[in-house]
Amino acid sequence: MSKIKILPEILSNKIAAGEVVERPASVVKELVENSLDANSTRIIIEVEKGGRSLIRISDNGIGMSHDDALLATERYATSKIYTDSDLFSINTLGFRGEALPSIASVSCFVIETNDGNDEAGTRIDIKGGIIKKVSEIGAPRGTLIIVQHLFFNTPVRRKFLKTINTEMGHIADTVANIALGWPDVRFSLLHNGKKVKDWVAASDPGDRVADVLGKDIRNNLHRIVPHRTGGVSLSGWVASPQVTRSTSRGIYIYVNGRCVRDRTVQHALFEGFAGRLMKGQFPMAVLFINVPADEVDVNVHPRKNEIRFLEGNKIHGVVAEAVSGALNLADRPVSPCFQEQDSEQHTAGKQDQEPGQPCVSESAPHFSASGKGHALPSEKESSQSVKNGIFQENRPSPAEQTTLWKKKQFGDLRVIGQFSGTYILCESEKELVLIDQHAAHERILFEQLKNRGSKGTSQRLLIPETIDVSYSEANLLEKLIPHFQETGLEIEPFGGNTFVVKSVPAILGHREIRPLIIEIAEKMAETGFNSGLEDAMDACLSLMACHGAIRANQQLSDEQIKQLLNQLEECENPFHCPHGRPLQIRWSLQSLEKSFKRIV
Repeated sequence: MSKIKILPEILSNKIAAGEVVERPASVVKELVENSLDANSTRIIIEVEKGGRSLIRISDNGIGMSHDDALLATERYATSKIYTDSDLFSINTLGFRGEALPSIASVSCFVIETNDGNDEAGTRIDIKGGIIKKVSEIGAPRGTLIIVQHLFFNTPVRRKFLKTINTEMGHIADTVANIALGWPDVRFSLLHNGKKVKDWVAASDPGDRVADVLGKDIRNNLHRIVPHRTGGVSLSGWVASPQVTRSTSRGIYIYVNGRCVRDRTVQHALFEGFAGRLMKGQFPMAVLFINVPADEVDVNVHPRKNEIRFLEGNKIHGVVAEAVSGALNLADRPVSPCFQEQDSEQHTAGKQDQEPGQPCVSESAPHFSASGKGHALPSEKESSQSVKNGIFQENRPSPAEQTTLWKKKQFGDLRVIGQFSGTYILCESEKELVLIDQHAAHERILFEQLKNRGSKGTSQRLLIPETIDVSYSEANLLEKLIPHFQETGLEIEPFGGNTFVVKSVPAILGHREIRPLIIEIAEKMAETGFNSGLEDAMDACLSLMACHGAIRANQQLSDEQIKQLLNQLEECENPFHCPHGRPLQIRWSLQSLEKSFKRIV
């Protein structure tokens, strides 16, 4: 008996669904792309329970006839590919011919459609890939698709779905990504009957960019002058180098209207920002690239989020040149493209660091060289708590004081000075010790925050700061609000995906709070609470400590260094910064003498 068998169509459709339908957001993406291919100008996405129980997508597109609707639910049926050459010259978003039957095979599926040529529309009910009923209905021109009980017949797949908020976050991000690339289409997103977001059609694509990315960066967006080279056209926007992210989540690349990930384009984007970005930071950009359909392969991945260019070098050159040109133009005394807003409200992420200067923390500005900023405490102030919260000496009570005979790791070191304004040089009886001043201060502040040492020492903002984040980031931030308050960070929801910060811990009173909150939101969206709430909060405290700590290239007096060493002595883990990097290096006298061949 043969061991090889032809799979039943139902089973093969489920396998295809595994490639195309990873989660509810995958269903939304496929169906919305089909709506766009149908020339829709209004698309409504309704979701219940994060897409687990219901996804309903309706559009005002061209619709389908009765016969076409039946064929559309068959595997390999498509109106977009007819020949081999069509397969390598895709001009549409949805094209694989497997999306509808694949989705229908793992859900309770309904399609209602009307192409406007007949008085009646068509309704098809499918359950688990089997057509249950076909009927005529009254329906307007366009298409309505209902997907209920996703993965009801594949419990293993359903078991691996995340929480409702997580899945809804993926859906919101998916719709936002598509909406950004199609500004002339109105998108409405609802969850459990409540409006999440309504992106109205925009005559100026820049309005949609600001709407999706957030009004915080509106005055920091610079338009790319449209480029056309050898059939390739490029337009879009780049944010000022002062507005960066700690991940690539702020980079949006569209090729022929399709939102994709592409290393060639991303590398070219970085090249265009050359000399303007701090190490470890990512720019924010929205790039619209149009190339001839036969010069790009969009069939690289089943979910169509990766592509391959026929002439990658040409694309790279166009992107790098256009981005660099936009930034060079912005460096001139010309206002950004969104000048009407008060630029003083959008100074988040402003950096004082000169290009080329090393910095241990790449995410926050250091002190101005003029000395007019928030200076470190003077020698007279070193024994007191300082208003700006950089150093706050914790004098132990007599009962807590270390016994005189106990040798200290850091407190007994003799200060030699600083190297490169970044590393503290000290010596003990038999060792030369180098300490990274930023990493050491990070450790101190982290333990103060973790031990709630800053509780009750918050600093109220004169003008509360509003900050916009994405849907998924907003859900995560809300869960952390009670824990933030224990550290002195008072933050509240302000409607939609906006939050308002009213107070900050004393150690952050001298720093801009917007970059910190955005970085925390991005970090949480990247990692979530997979390791537990305590680990998530530790990650947030690490970022707070990083933003509040002293910087590289910052001169310290011997007294200030000594105070930092004394505080480091009190830490539970005085050997690594909160991120795990070592904060000290020690060379014994013996190893140094061996290096100089004084001993063998």
